[in-house]
Amino acid sequence: MRVCILSYRSYPYSGGQGIYMRYLSNALRDLGHEVDMMSGPPYPIVDDGVGLIKLPSLDLYRFGSWQRLFIDPRKLDTHANFMEWGGIMTGYFSEPLAFGIRAYRYLCSDNTKKYDVIHDNQTLSWGIADIQKAGYPVVETIHHPVTIDRDLAIQSAKSLKDKLGYLRWFSFTGMQIKVARQLPHIITVSEMARHHIHEIFGIPESRMKVIYNGIDAELFSPSQDVTRLNDMILMVMSRDTAVKGLRFLLEALAELRKRWDLKVVVVGRTLGDGVTEKLMDKLGVTEAVTFRNQIETSELIELYRSATLVAVPSTYEGFGIPAAEAMSCGAPLVSTTAGALPEVVGDAGILIPPGDSTALTAAIAQLMESPAKRNEYSVLGRKRILEKFNWSNAARLSAEVYSEAIEAKRARTAADG
Repeated sequence: MRVCILSYRSYPYSGGQGIYMRYLSNALRDLGHEVDMMSGPPYPIVDDGVGLIKLPSLDLYRFGSWQRLFIDPRKLDTHANFMEWGGIMTGYFSEPLAFGIRAYRYLCSDNTKKYDVIHDNQTLSWGIADIQKAGYPVVETIHHPVTIDRDLAIQSAKSLKDKLGYLRWFSFTGMQIKVARQLPHIITVSEMARHHIHEIFGIPESRMKVIYNGIDAELFSPSQDVTRLNDMILMVMSRDTAVKGLRFLLEALAELRKRWDLKVVVVGRTLGDGVTEKLMDKLGVTEAVTFRNQIETSELIELYRSATLVAVPSTYEGFGIPAAEAMSCGAPLVSTTAGALPEVVGDAGILIPPGDSTALTAAIAQLMESPAKRNEYSVLGRKRILEKFNWSNAARLSAEVYSEAIEAKRARTAADG
């Protein structure tokens, strides 16, 4: 099959959407399919045998607010660019909307390469619905309802102004729900995500296929050449939002440092609004926390291999790729029970309630006190990944959904003809 996989942004590091894009594309390629990725910036890592179609955006979040305001007017020469700029300048997250417009115009132009199926990675904008109306079979991946991120962000807001700001920023979720209801072929990455999509989007569970994400277990693997440290907790996140639960780990660190000289390495970045920095200063842990942003996969693997343990303090995860990557590298794991994390972790790590820094402190302390328990979870985690999560299986099952979408489109065409 000729497959085009879409993503409005494909951050290629630390569990982001670009990880899903890259590994699924590679596995589909290995099955003999012809695969192109189509993305706005940041772009995914592209391996041999997979194509990349770049749809440049204004990428306004790279700039400060004044730079966004005084953008070169010549850059607003297209409908998509104007919509992206106008939305962001008025507090809306308009990147998915703008990307959908660009993707529709590209795929439906007369001189564009034609594909057998389009696989959208949670853009869920009007343009995706238009691509389906134009005649393409469309398969959609919904990792989890972003309305959950919205609700958790609003709950964590400190003022009415912040709450209203989050409501406006997340207003694109209304579009996503309406578009998702128009798409008959949906993949999601866990049973929990399917249940939540059914509840929140009103989509029958029978319309959704659960396909677990895979892990490259050859790449993400333990190493006898790397010695685990005795004083380093690792957390991996694509971005510092309320749903990732960083503040609970920082609160736990402040308590744990009363007994152990621990440090935390966070793969990811803060939002730059100063909130996390103020919390670290208040807790007295600033010097014990290091942020590493946009590191190469090889560096990430070295961190997984050398960490004393990995913490996943999320208050929601549709899947939880960092948890699976850590387990594949043999890292002892402390995770919350949020979202699909229990499906991923099983009995191969310590599970605690989300949003509970006291429970997180106790779980980490339990592992710090027992090297034998850390070794036990290291072995269990690796075994579970090898048995349950691989990209070859994910690609094979995804290709089955593609075939269903193609056949359904043919049947509708025949009925109409």
